[in-house]
Amino acid sequence: MSIQIRTRSENRKSAGGPPPGRGPGRGGPMGRGHMGMMPGEKARDFRGTMRKLIQYLGAYRIGILIVMVFAVASTAFSIVGPKILGQATTKLFEGIMGEISGTGTGIDFRYIGEILLLTLALYLGSSLFGLIQGWIMSHIAMDITYRFRRDIAEKINRMPFKYFDNTSQGEVLSRITNDVDTVSQT
Repeated sequence: MSIQIRTRSENRKSAGGPPPGRGPGRGGPMGRGHMGMMPGEKARDFRGTMRKLIQYLGAYRIGILIVMVFAVASTAFSIVGPKILGQATTKLFEGIMGEISGTGTGIDFRYIGEILLLTLALYLGSSLFGLIQGWIMSHIAMDITYRFRRDIAEKINRMPFKYFDNTSQGEVLSRITNDVDTVSQT
């Protein structure tokens, strides 16, 4: 009786499974995990790139400022809402305790109703500010993405043929697509 020692790849081959590095094995369907993707290129000049991006966003300064104001208002209304709702809870508790002990006037439903309406108005205002903020920001993001793609197309049209002879078409398209998608998603 002889014992055979087989490697993992030999076991897969004999089992009829996919070859190593392929199919659903370690690291996901491509067999290489997250490292199978092309490594990202590091920015050569991060500060310069950020400066250019901020200059690019300069045309949208007023819109971004309005978005910030709406974001602060939405957040402030969301924070104040529970504080005011707590007043209704306190008044309800005082009314119940007054009825139990027989010393109070009971539950003041009119006051509680006013507090609840005020809280509802605060939450509606918060939602409205958040909605307007999102709408303005998505409009700005779409406009920036369109402008970015247009500028890239113009730059590609100005580039010499030698660049395209020395660089593969896939690499050029990958860089453009990746950069535009990254900017449009942030």
